[in-house]
Amino acid sequence: MLAPGLATMLVVLTTDAQVPAEELDVVLRDATRVTFDRTDSDGCMSTNDTVVLLASGASEAIPSAEQLGAGITQVCAELARKLIGDAEGASHDIAIRTFNAASERDAEIVSRSVARSNLFKTAIFGKDPNWGRVLSSVGTTDAVFEPDQLNVSMNGIQICRNGSIGDDRNLVDLEPREVLVEIDLQAGDAEATIWTNDLTHEYVHENSAYSS
Repeated sequence: MLAPGLATMLVVLTTDAQVPAEELDVVLRDATRVTFDRTDSDGCMSTNDTVVLLASGASEAIPSAEQLGAGITQVCAELARKLIGDAEGASHDIAIRTFNAASERDAEIVSRSVARSNLFKTAIFGKDPNWGRVLSSVGTTDAVFEPDQLNVSMNGIQICRNGSIGDDRNLVDLEPREVLVEIDLQAGDAEATIWTNDLTHEYVHENSAYSS
């Protein structure tokens, strides 16, 4: 149970820097937008998740907004990816990067559509680099793209080129825990990444073996 609403989770971030509350609010929202909000294990949201950023000012250090933002974003990204790594029954941690999109929104909805595809997630569990399942998910969105210009790579191998067969799919190694799927829309210069995981027998067992 892990999606943009997160998963019955409490995150408390602290710093001893001296930062006004208004700046903390802006920095935290910017950081969570591209980290926790882009963590999507199974599309199932909780209603009671919280990320809090506290600053004591004890060190009297006053970082720039850029320094603070970079640090907070890095910490949020690490924690968000740990959530994916600890997802129910997961055997692969998957980053889905959509780039050359017409807008960041387009890139995000394409990556999220793939991340929420049970067909795609079970293919990764079976170590099957099935790019057709990626394309079918992209096709359900309203993102700007031309079907005959889509490129898809998995772990560095471009298995779909211009909407058709690319390099030999047998070259894709899905044995490692981490999987990188890259989708090139060839429609602009925006990009976004969604982090997800595969769908396994253990996931089904964990979520069917109890009643809440």
